[in-house]
Amino acid sequence: MGHAGMAAAAVRYLRSAGAPTSSAPAAPAYEPHPRPDLRAVREDERAPVDPAEFRRVLGSFASGVTVITAMSPPEGDEEARPVGFACQSFASLSLDPPLVTFMVSRTSTTWPHIARAGRFCVNVLGAGQGEMCRGFAVSGGDKFAGVPHRPAPVTGSPLLDGVPAWADCTMHAVHPGGDHLIVVGRVRALDAREDGGSPLLFHKGTFGTLAD
Repeated sequence: MGHAGMAAAAVRYLRSAGAPTSSAPAAPAYEPHPRPDLRAVREDERAPVDPAEFRRVLGSFASGVTVITAMSPPEGDEEARPVGFACQSFASLSLDPPLVTFMVSRTSTTWPHIARAGRFCVNVLGAGQGEMCRGFAVSGGDKFAGVPHRPAPVTGSPLLDGVPAWADCTMHAVHPGGDHLIVVGRVRALDAREDGGSPLLFHKGTFGTLAD
């Protein structure tokens, strides 16, 4: 009997004895766990959070204040015009590439103009610019009345005079975030005054400044 015949006879014997062979994979040595039953969280399982309490607690986090500005593109009979809104939910996001982020309410009437522009300027406010911030925090009216500004160097977005720091950005991404949108901008130019002084702060619904 040649080698091939001997191998075939060995395989037939092992199969008759119930032993595993190279042509038949061995049974697993363990019983696999069943896949978990995944489902969405039901409404009655959510932890109740009162909106007023949410604002009260999160208001304990002090932040700086900015004004996000852009040039609304021409639309219909309207010419290009400056738009902006006060924003405390601003933060740096990434160093490489240089990214910043801010959050805006889905109901904002200013946001659609900024979204169409695809670019914006972040104006960081100083301690003496509380009234300017209040003007940009209200809806309607000409928010730029009596507010000197010039075009930012790259995007042409309104750069407010006297701000201690600014960042000129193009739109990088927009993500949903509940009743807000998370806007990510790529910084194209930025600067800060050496004599910028104390920043304008927002804490528990009021403006403040740094203490010595």
